[in-house]
Amino acid sequence: MTSAGSLTKSNWIKSNWIKSAGLGLGALVALAAQPAQAQGTLTVLCGVQEEWCKAIAVAFEKKTGTAVAMSRKSAGEALAQIRAESANPKTDVWWGGPGDPHLQAAEEGLTLAYESPQQADLQPWAQSQYKQSQGRSVGVYAGALGFVYNTELLGKRKIGAPKCWADLLRPEFRDEIQMANPNASGTAYTALATLVQILGEDGAFDYLRKLNDNVNQYTKSGSAPAAAAARSETLVGIVFMHDGINQKINGFPVDVAAPCEGTGYEIGSMSILKGTKNPDAAKAFYEFALSPEGQATGAETKQFQMPSNRKAAIPPEAPKLEAIRMIDYNFQKYGTAEERKRLLSRWDADIKAVAK
Repeated sequence: MTSAGSLTKSNWIKSNWIKSAGLGLGALVALAAQPAQAQGTLTVLCGVQEEWCKAIAVAFEKKTGTAVAMSRKSAGEALAQIRAESANPKTDVWWGGPGDPHLQAAEEGLTLAYESPQQADLQPWAQSQYKQSQGRSVGVYAGALGFVYNTELLGKRKIGAPKCWADLLRPEFRDEIQMANPNASGTAYTALATLVQILGEDGAFDYLRKLNDNVNQYTKSGSAPAAAAARSETLVGIVFMHDGINQKINGFPVDVAAPCEGTGYEIGSMSILKGTKNPDAAKAFYEFALSPEGQATGAETKQFQMPSNRKAAIPPEAPKLEAIRMIDYNFQKYGTAEERKRLLSRWDADIKAVAK
């Protein structure tokens, strides 16, 4: 296992970035000044919280004059839509959500290669996503997987807060845990792949079968368990930690923890769709989303992921990744369509089939 500090150390990711043709910075500046009528409406699939989706769309429209049609989808839903529309794409940009499905879309030839003039300003883990996808995806933020729990309910019931994966199997959490369905949610697929890497595949599925006794619902959205814990609908949710922090900042009685055995993380990513009808506007949005200005829209809407641009301000509320025991998550393996399909098929057979 490695520490979260490896996310920003040069020895974790080598350089040798894949080059692809793209707009120069001057051309992008000129493009941004063009009116919306010349570019049409940009269609974006968004994988983060609704508030952030709206904020970056409004900020981009204000800066460039380009209208944005933004729709929020969980990672699995977004990938399914992009596959279904591949013969006649209706989406220009896929922004946000865990990087694994973005890698699968790249592998399937559903996205375009593009190199940003801001590439050198990005964190090594963001550039790693670019390299691994053959230039078809890039990291826009990072977030660690963990737990969110309702402190008020735990206190009333005199139950200790979960600090480790093993704690979630305790009998006092019977029917009191929520996580998403990994077929629909990138968060839950990250959790599945994380447990496989920590416990081995058979060990992970043995754990998940036991955990199933304590799960009251497999949600469609990866962030939904955080909202449920905040509203006292469940004691614990398995989420990306920043989703729990968002609820805490909004005044709900919740706190978060990173599993003591180690945990995985997401590289929230962005891709331009093959067949986009607005390639210039798509590249302009891509540049805005990578800029410090565009990345600041997250913290402005109380979303506390780690931004990928090293010039962007890090929200003080964001999880301290250097203090979390992070695994060396194998994006190369678990980001492939074949491995995802195989693990999800086993999850359906072993877990979904016996779920409540």
